[in-house]
Amino acid sequence: MSSHAGEPAPAFDERQFREALAQFATGVTVVCARAPDRRYVGFTANSFTSVSLDPPLVLWSLSRRSASLAAFEAAPGYAINVLSARQADLARRFSRPHADRFAGVAHRLGRSDAPLIDGCVAWLECRHHALHRAGDHVVFVGRVVTVERSHGPGLVFHHHHFGTTAPLPET
Repeated sequence: MSSHAGEPAPAFDERQFREALAQFATGVTVVCARAPDRRYVGFTANSFTSVSLDPPLVLWSLSRRSASLAAFEAAPGYAINVLSARQADLARRFSRPHADRFAGVAHRLGRSDAPLIDGCVAWLECRHHALHRAGDHVVFVGRVVTVERSHGPGLVFHHHHFGTTAPLPET
């Protein structure tokens, strides 16, 4: 890991940092938008989190090296698909290079003109509220304009493995 001018180098390397972050279980989403050339873009993100209830804001981040960064920056809005426990294969598909990630994926278009993927446990459509460059990523803050939910367990990612949400027994 590099340090910025005037800052000491971290006392850990990138692998150690990644392993520590892997201990934090996260939900899994697929963020989608329509690019200016009318094709759909989408990727698996576990960087998703809520920011504010009033106004309703969420955030996620995307690598500055991502081939779809310009499309997400240019799109007026996007959809966040919160994956169900049955959608681990979909999470893998959208996290790897694929000729057409949407081929054969059942979806409908939302108000944001972005794919809302069938079978998810929630869908949030957003318009841009703010974008911030932060290190090697861009942080997108979205104002939620529509929200839907279904029922069932969500997909989680923890220590490099997919799992599911399940309540602990009460003591």
